Amino acid sequence: MFVALWEYEVKPGCEERFEKVYGPEGDWAKLFRSDPNYRETRLLRDAVRERVYLTLDFWNSRRAYEEFMEARAADYKKLDAVSGKWMLEERRIGWFECPE
Repeated sequence: MFVALWEYEVKPGCEERFEKVYGPEGDWAKLFRSDPNYRETRLLRDAVRERVYLTLDFWNSRRAYEEFMEARAADYKKLDAVSGKWMLEERRIGWFECPE
């Protein structure tokens, strides 16, 4: 299994909207669900730092994730442009392989 891990700092007042779009039933997960190799998305809110979140996107493999990103690049970019307006900062923490 493969996990893409991202960290976001959300603008004040945008937390509810962010949680709705980035959560397991949000727009990102809906886009990812179009691929059979997508497993799930988890959204974590930092208990100490206000407005800081992590997303964990689980895929069957890194290759599947990369193929999806290539095939759906335009859709990804469009959604990123809309949701990016709510961020102060976005950074990729890393891509991780999970031993099974």
